[in-house]
Amino acid sequence: MTTAHGGPGPVLLRRGVPVGSEEQVAALYWEAFGRKLAPALDPPETGRAFLASHLHHDRGVTALHGGRVVGVAGYRLGGRGLTGGSAKDVLSTYGLLRGVPRLAVLALFERSPAEGELVMDGIAVDAAQRGTGIGSLLLQEIAAVAAEHGCHRIRLDVIDVNPRARALYERHGFTAHHTERTPYLRGLLGFGAVTTMHRPVRDTDRTHRQKER
Repeated sequence: MTTAHGGPGPVLLRRGVPVGSEEQVAALYWEAFGRKLAPALDPPETGRAFLASHLHHDRGVTALHGGRVVGVAGYRLGGRGLTGGSAKDVLSTYGLLRGVPRLAVLALFERSPAEGELVMDGIAVDAAQRGTGIGSLLLQEIAAVAAEHGCHRIRLDVIDVNPRARALYERHGFTAHHTERTPYLRGLLGFGAVTTMHRPVRDTDRTHRQKER
């Protein structure tokens, strides 16, 4: 089991979202991406409940400290990502009149993997645990997942107002592929550019996981 130090006791890394921790994962996601998700899923309590109710448990890697989820990284493979919920689910939760415009906002976040590609579906670490190496461990585990599924590349998007996340990705071998300017989204979602980053999957990604078992 991969570990890091997060205060008293180790931080343990595991594949999947543990049953019963859905609300913890949803809270971490909302803390990290609430500004972006708010136009589609507000109010916050409804948005967090929606995320928790529609997680795909097998599309994430989690970090646990004292039995509590303190970090999560989602990924998209085989047509499913960590965060789910169909159009019908959105309309059922928010109603027809409020739900339809929310679907339009959610469509902006859709990212489908190309052949042989794993797309990251967000990474979030509890504020009290940042700087302890959890983000790096999550990225290493995502790379191992990609290798085990025969992927040749990992892709992710990072917004211009999150330089800390971009620096983390660059330290782990991601390079900028292209940047899409989105000034029309700054008022709505809080960012004005999205950079797509790529990282090749290496043979060592799989062996790294095997050495730690």
